[in-house]
Amino acid sequence: MHDLALLIPLVGVVAACAVLCVSRASYYRAQKPKPEPKPRPKPGRALADEERDHVLATLNSEPFMDKAPAQVYAKLLEDGEYMCSERTMYRILAEHEQVRERRAQRRHPEYVKPQLVATKPNQVWSWDTTKLPGPTKGSYFTLYILLDIFSRYIVGWQVTKSESAAVAQELIDAC
Repeated sequence: MHDLALLIPLVGVVAACAVLCVSRASYYRAQKPKPEPKPRPKPGRALADEERDHVLATLNSEPFMDKAPAQVYAKLLEDGEYMCSERTMYRILAEHEQVRERRAQRRHPEYVKPQLVATKPNQVWSWDTTKLPGPTKGSYFTLYILLDIFSRYIVGWQVTKSESAAVAQELIDAC
């Protein structure tokens, strides 16, 4: 539309829109200011502010603090009390940013990633295994490698026909 605004004073709206392949209706629509949406009127049956505060206080009270609005609604009806609909309870909780799991949740402890730190060679070794293809399809050998994490040198290695914890222990003991 910027190019169109520069071209219109020179050749006119019709020619400028034709050259730039812009619909004249799009140009004129862009010239109109967009109307601001009218605020929605408050319904006549809406709860008063005091009633909304009472509903929120009830939802946050000791017996209902860990229950979903559906459970609170059902319990209040059993007791013969109607405050508002279940959906209104959700709206009131949403206004106060309380729409979430209301039960106490157990938190996972913060996981600390283990770090291996070496300041000189032969302080910390790491080991790994990998599969090497064998002479026939579907057959594999297992390669065990011991690495010094400071120097990244291979401290020891071994190739076996199958993976075994005993073989790994023998390699570690041998190095």
